[in-house]
Amino acid sequence: MMKIWKYYIPATIWVILIFILCTLPGKDVPTTSFLQKIHFDKIVHFGLFGGIVLLMSLGVYWQRKYISGLTLFMFVLMAACYGLAIEYIQKYWAIDRSFDMMDVLADTLGAIAGVIAFKVAVRLFFKKDDA
Repeated sequence: MMKIWKYYIPATIWVILIFILCTLPGKDVPTTSFLQKIHFDKIVHFGLFGGIVLLMSLGVYWQRKYISGLTLFMFVLMAACYGLAIEYIQKYWAIDRSFDMMDVLADTLGAIAGVIAFKVAVRLFFKKDDA
């Protein structure tokens, strides 16, 4: 029997990496005035949470060769909730970190972009129109 979990290893590693990066003590997070001016941390959040949805969607697609719109919506919702949870962890648990609702917005928009990236990847690399 084929091991189902192997399709989700990249997404699992990505989620763990996000947790580690987002709970680093504030003093360990590199900052420069230029990066703060362009809100680079929001771009990072956007990419990280877009990656969650992209990798989870690819896992389902590789396993089943199809993914429903409801599944994609649930991945966006789960990624957004994970982003919100990370912000609360930063507020109450992580050292020298704080809650930022704009990070949650960047996470959510990134998750939505992850669906778009998935759809583009399927069309470009898998030559399927059913994603």
